Amino acid sequence: MELATPSPPYFWCMENAALALATTPLHQVHLDAGARMVPFAGYEMPVQYAGLRAEHQAVRTAAGLFDVSHMGELWFSGTGAGAYLQFLLAGDIAKAAPGRALYTCLLNEDGGIVEDLLVYGFEDRYLVVVNAANRAEVVSIIGSSLPEDVHFEDASEHTALLALQGPNSDAVMQAMGVDLSGLKYYHHTQIQLQGAEVLVGATGYTGERGFELYVPNAAAPEIWKALMKAGAAHGLVPCGLGARDTLRLEKGFCLHGNDIGPSRNPVEAGLSWVVGWKTDFRGKEAVAAAKEHGPELKLVGFTLNERGIPRKDYPIVDENGRSIGIVTSGTQSPSLGVAIGLGYVPVDVVTKGSELFISIRGKSIRATVTGIPFL
Repeated sequence: MELATPSPPYFWCMENAALALATTPLHQVHLDAGARMVPFAGYEMPVQYAGLRAEHQAVRTAAGLFDVSHMGELWFSGTGAGAYLQFLLAGDIAKAAPGRALYTCLLNEDGGIVEDLLVYGFEDRYLVVVNAANRAEVVSIIGSSLPEDVHFEDASEHTALLALQGPNSDAVMQAMGVDLSGLKYYHHTQIQLQGAEVLVGATGYTGERGFELYVPNAAAPEIWKALMKAGAAHGLVPCGLGARDTLRLEKGFCLHGNDIGPSRNPVEAGLSWVVGWKTDFRGKEAVAAAKEHGPELKLVGFTLNERGIPRKDYPIVDENGRSIGIVTSGTQSPSLGVAIGLGYVPVDVVTKGSELFISIRGKSIRATVTGIPFL
């Protein structure tokens, strides 16, 4: 039986479906492949092709190819670029050395997570990759304080992003004539594909070995087709946003707008490790105070012990039905065959093995805190 489609945020914008949607350079490729298209973050995007379960399992056992061209690509150069990014971002920018990537956050003055993002370091510049839904806000924050010794360019409208994910990703690239087997996790390099300059990062959102390929818009369709052809013998399939969501949730990766946001700080979200505590950055005083005093709530992973699917905003309750928290993400795990979820609960029930309940249609469904990742 096919899994139900994921809960919001992938479909939260259905009410705005009548509005004009942007498309990626691969839009026609998706239509030709029979993809089911849905509105997401102002774009019309593929949610699935053959089916969520099949696509999910392909990434876990072979390889899958995602179009994530809706993401934003922001370039920073100039003598003050590194210092400016350090002022803005919570991570230690020194870790985004040339050839390396850094995962961190942009915080507000209250320590809340405005955006989680990637920083790619080069000899003379930085690339910051942001979520489509938050790109405008991030650009606005950047523009409000951009110093004279920093040059900023928003290349989002000219850049396509393809995510090749799964244990056979190296074999697919080798079939394309490119050996990336030596590219370590969270490192990046430049290659040539189909005559185009391509930035490749050994990053992704599935928890599997894989690569994210930043390509010029005009080259995207041919590179996609070439990858699918080269990867056919290695089990490569096209994948939609539905499988991307279930894959990331099994690994306990946070989704902005669900598990993290402006009202949640990195300490609550279990993301203290992305903070460069010895550096100075926007929002540091607030997030340092949260670390010192400890959070009242914390993000945990849980598994349901009875039938049911936890969805975003479902109440988490105790044995007496008293509300103690909220579900932020949930699904039926294709790999584990059980329902899993993330949610914020009081710190006294975050211990692995603790019992809690999810209120689903007025019924309390027993669950157990299992920790993150699930898989």
